Amino acid sequence: MDLRDCRVGAERGEAIARAVHELGEGRLVVLPTDTVYGIAAGAHLPMAVRSLLRAKGRSRAKPPPVLVADTEQATGLVDRFSPAAQALVAALWPGPLTLVARVAAGIRWDLGDADGTVAIRVPDHGIARALLRASGPLAVSSANVAGEPPALTAHEAVAAFRDAVALYLDAGPAPGGLPSTVVDVTGRELRILRSGAIGADRIATVVGRAPVAGRPVAIGLRDRSTRRGVAAGQLASAANGADGP
Repeated sequence: MDLRDCRVGAERGEAIARAVHELGEGRLVVLPTDTVYGIAAGAHLPMAVRSLLRAKGRSRAKPPPVLVADTEQATGLVDRFSPAAQALVAALWPGPLTLVARVAAGIRWDLGDADGTVAIRVPDHGIARALLRASGPLAVSSANVAGEPPALTAHEAVAAFRDAVALYLDAGPAPGGLPSTVVDVTGRELRILRSGAIGADRIATVVGRAPVAGRPVAIGLRDRSTRRGVAAGQLASAANGADGP
């Protein structure tokens, strides 16, 4: 276990390089975001993702979201963004908005029982985005053990995970404190799966119509009220309330 202070510019580049190395070796890294601290694994490494879920005390039923550095990285991971989703991306990324979309056909990652979806966002945090530019997309869940509040400091994350995480990037207290708002954009209606830092009124202003509230369902099942596939793993995370930063 190693804790690196990223607030000092001279040490930031070395810490990010070390984080990229650890992630590439399949180990876990805690990183700051604009909302709360997150625990990260290489999204393309199934064993690393399993380690993340094990450290959290989560099962495959609650797959972690994916953080990316920019919109270009995001569009390479999703099947497509609807016009409403594109409007949200243009207005609210980078920022505390997670979008649940259908995953691109060529992506064969194993994040858990995600029912063909991926929850994705661009954080508004310089250190997080610098790491993501260097590492590529990361599976990132909020830095807390299941049932506990998310870490707002690196030291709170250390207390939660100890040696289960190889490297902790310390950027001081998390500036947001609230997790991201999660919105399902897989269907015609926008569905808020988890309330968070961005309110429904702001989303309605951007897209010109009010989103509807999603309802928690079991993982891997179909939402029979709408007869369409539910973003199953992400819906369960939304019901839990603190799985993604």
